[in-house]
Amino acid sequence: MPRTRRALSLVVPLVTAAALFGPPAPAVADGPRASGVAELQGALDDLVRQPGGPPGAIVTLGRDSRLDVLTAGVADVATGRPPEAGDAMRVASVAKAYSAATALRLVSRGVLSLDDPVGTWRPDLPSHWWPVTLRQLLGHTSGIPDFSRSEGFLPDVVASLQDPPEPRDLLSYVADEPLLFPPGTEYRYSNSDNVLVALLIESATGRSYADVLHAAVLRPAGLTATSLPTGSELPEPHIAGYDVSEQPPEDVTTVVAAGWAWASGGVVATPADLARFIGADVRGTFTDRQTRAEQFRFRPGSSEPPGPGENLAGLGLFRYDTRCGTVYGHTGNTAGYTQFAAATATGRRTVTVSVNAQITPSAAPELFERLHDVFELATCAAVSPGSR
Repeated sequence: MPRTRRALSLVVPLVTAAALFGPPAPAVADGPRASGVAELQGALDDLVRQPGGPPGAIVTLGRDSRLDVLTAGVADVATGRPPEAGDAMRVASVAKAYSAATALRLVSRGVLSLDDPVGTWRPDLPSHWWPVTLRQLLGHTSGIPDFSRSEGFLPDVVASLQDPPEPRDLLSYVADEPLLFPPGTEYRYSNSDNVLVALLIESATGRSYADVLHAAVLRPAGLTATSLPTGSELPEPHIAGYDVSEQPPEDVTTVVAAGWAWASGGVVATPADLARFIGADVRGTFTDRQTRAEQFRFRPGSSEPPGPGENLAGLGLFRYDTRCGTVYGHTGNTAGYTQFAAATATGRRTVTVSVNAQITPSAAPELFERLHDVFELATCAAVSPGSR
């Protein structure tokens, strides 16, 4: 149990027709051919060899209908099987991009407005949250404290690993706390924001968030290997997640139910589906032109963990200005997994990086620096000359 408790302590930073939705799902290529992949492959191999490094890593490089895949290490320590693009995994806080895409789809349809205040749809929530708008929630400028950083959250997770509370009750941990700043005046990444986004979605539609996510984003985009579970099980085959704080690594894949993160970090997908989603999201598949323009208004603000290059925050997406060009996407980390997914503005070039350990700048700064380098090398391989 002590090692499990250590692993859980790292959960706190918490995942139409072809003309409309773009090209069909990319076919996985026999081997990577993008420029710069030799250096990238070397960095991946080096990452999994590091003391305390992840047991495995997988990178996808999407180019129109082609998906090149690079791997290092293993998806499962017990079997030694390498990770594959069709393996299920937890996308961690990249899940926030999914809840944002769902909300922005409803904005495009006139069901919601970016200027809708919380109090309009959820008068059952604390009154000092009522003036906060959907725009501020999506841009992490709400000022609402992060429930996952509250004093009582982690003890409750440990006490009830497989039995998460109702989504609204996740916010009870910070319901009595004051706002951190007047809404709209500062940027502060908060898991509470995307839980609130999903609750607004439910009130506006009269349906569960999982149902709306499926109908508005997953089904029309052909994301058949993506889901929002509430329990801890993953479909087979899957990439196992590990606590690498001690050796040998401890399998924490099913230690905690996804409902403890819900719309803020509970989505499960494969690397191939993650690549397809981020390309569609950045391309504007789920929005009209006006809503996409609002989504792409960026301000200083970093994803958690930081993505490559300079990070700027939009509505459910971050802009990453790297030495090789600009991409848009999201990062995430949770017990057993660290994620990065991004695409060029057209959505025609995508990059995902997934490792099966939680690696953060605070817990493992030197190792994260290596992973951060992988983020940038993978981005460069995805947007190399002639690839846009």
